Formats: sequence, C-alpha cells, structure tokens
Amino acid sequence: MPTSRPRLCAGSLAALLTVAAVCAGDAVARVFPFGPHTRSVNDLGNQFVPFHARLWDLLHGNADGGLLLNWSSGYGTSFLPDLGTYLTSPFALLVGVFPRDRIDLAVYVVTVLKMASAAALMTLFLLTVRGGRWWAAGTLGASYALCGWSVAEASYNPMWLDGLVALPLLCLVAEWARTGRHRIAGPLLVAVVWAANFYTAYMATLGAALVLAVRFFTERDDRRAVVRGLVRAVCTVGVGIGLSAPVLLPVYLGTKHAYPGWDRAFAPAAWPDVLARLLPATYSFFTPALFLGTGTLLLVCALAFQRSVPGRERWTWAGLVAGVALSLQWEPTHLLWHAFATPNGSPYRQTFVLAGLMVIAAWVSVSYGWPERRALI
Repeated sequence: MPTSRPRLCAGSLAALLTVAAVCAGDAVARVFPFGPHTRSVNDLGNQFVPFHARLWDLLHGNADGGLLLNWSSGYGTSFLPDLGTYLTSPFALLVGVFPRDRIDLAVYVVTVLKMASAAALMTLFLLTVRGGRWWAAGTLGASYALCGWSVAEASYNPMWLDGLVALPLLCLVAEWARTGRHRIAGPLLVAVVWAANFYTAYMATLGAALVLAVRFFTERDDRRAVVRGLVRAVCTVGVGIGLSAPVLLPVYLGTKHAYPGWDRAFAPAAWPDVLARLLPATYSFFTPALFLGTGTLLLVCALAFQRSVPGRERWTWAGLVAGVALSLQWEPTHLLWHAFATPNGSPYRQTFVLAGLMVIAAWVSVSYGWPERRALI
C-alpha cells in the first residue's frame, strides 16, 4: 500500500468521526441547526456571529464603512483590531457563500470544519512521529479534536478553535525544521496560524516547541543536527510571525489603547476538580476540560509502564505530559501560557495543548503494540 494512502485514510477517518460526533451530539440535544435550542448565547451571539455578519457585508460590498472603520457599532469604531482578532482565519471567509440571514449556520459550519481539520492534522502528525495502524491514528486524532476543551468551551469561541488547528500544524512545521524539509512552506504556515488567531497560536507555538525538544531528545540527534534544527525552527517562527505583522500590529495597538479590563488574580483549581474533568458529562468554567475519551486516557496512563516502548521515549513523553499538567496549576507558568496576563474568564485556555500532548503520548504507547495486562492494570 502506498505511503500516502494510509495517511489519507487516517486523516479522513479522523475528520469524519469528528463531524459525526459533533453533529450527532447536537442532534440528540436538539441544538441548532438540528433543533430549537439556540447556540447564540453570551459572546457567541453578542459578538462573534455579528462580527461574521459584518465580514459578510464586507465581502459582498454592503458594509457601512470599510476595513478601517465600522459605522454599525455604536457611533463608529475602528475595525482593524476586531478584524485581526476575530475574522482573519481562512475558515471565516466561508461565511460569504451563505445567505445573509443564515450567518449563525455559517458560523456553525465553520466551527465543525475547524474541529475536523484539527483532527486530520493531528492524525497526520501522529503518523509522522511514528508509523502504526492508520485507524488507531485516526481515532486518536478525533479524540484530540473532540476533547472537553474543544466541545465544552471553544465551540462557542470560534477563534479559539484556530489554536486547535494550529497545534498539530505547528508540530508538523517543527518536524520539518528538525529534518530540514519544506523551508518555504514552514514560515508561510506559521504566518497563517498567527494571523488567524495570535492568542491561541502563541500557546500552540509553546506546545510545538516542547514537542520539538522531546523529538530531539528521543531521536538521539547529534549536537550539530540539534543546533541546525533549532536555528531552522527559530528562523521559521520568526519569519512567519514577521509575515503576519500586518495583522498583529493593529491588534496590538488596539489592545494597548483599549479600555482596561478586569485585573484578576490566578487561583489554581482544586486537584479533585481537575481530575474530575477527565470524565465525560462534567462542566466547570474555572477548571481545565481534559476529557479525551476513556481509551485515550488509558493509553496515556499505561505509557509509563509499557515495557515495549523504549525507556527514553516512555519516560520523556510521560514526563512532558505530567510537567505540562502541573504547569497549568502554577502561577508563573500559568502566566507564561497566557502571555503574562491572567485572562478574564476561563484561566485554562491552554488546555488544548495538554490534550494534544496526551494524544501524542497515547499514540507513542499504542504504536509499539497494545499495552500488556500489567501496564493496563
């Protein structure tokens, strides 16, 4: 079987599982567009859907104002910072093909497509890390896209889902930098994800850097190869962020001059509550939504005890997952994850990075064979 065919099958399986699960869940819950219950509550209904309606007007030449000024909000307000924060994702352009009175449906379709894309890209990265059963990779890719953070929180914040897509994509770019491949495509993809949503792209970049460090360590690259790979990775990210500067600069200046928000102090969640969020059907806005599926969690936990996995890989990946989990609860690393400012709202917006690392660890576990009974126990 050609090398590309299993990858295509695995990515397609991950995307289809994700779309089917999201739509089936909403259909059972009778949530729009499968029932009478609306999704457009809080920020989704008051900000994100109206912003996409504004984008539709711009695309069709019907807007009051242009890219610089939005006359439809208040007495007029600058629009470039809002555009760069909410509407520069390539997926957002899809709203232009929907009728003007179905923007809420357009946002729903964009949300599902982002999750499906994240599943397919994570699957592709898993098979890049190590070969294995294509259907297992596809299933784990879907579990990443369907993590609790994605379904319970980011599905109502469409711009956060760009981070869900960015993490596996940046991990692929980091792998290309390590091996010296795709030197033009790498910076371009970095620019796309940083322009799409700089906030979650920043978190995804930190996560991809950790994955790259583990790859250097577990692949036993010589010192010269490590230095060359690090230089390529830094240059790739630097050039990519530079290319996205026309989007990032107005957002930065707009944020700098905006009315100050609430100043919140970080308070770590109780560990029993954190562990409870590993289970389905749990919800709390101030704890990390870590549910990934029982099978994935079992593989992650078994990794440290699975003797078929080489010790260096077993302990490095398990240690990375544990370290990042602890970093969610420590204020200095919490601030690092959130660009040195505790967010107003959920303080665990970086949870998707931990979910991605757990899925990668699960793949390392199962790619060497099913865990033996002792490891499972």
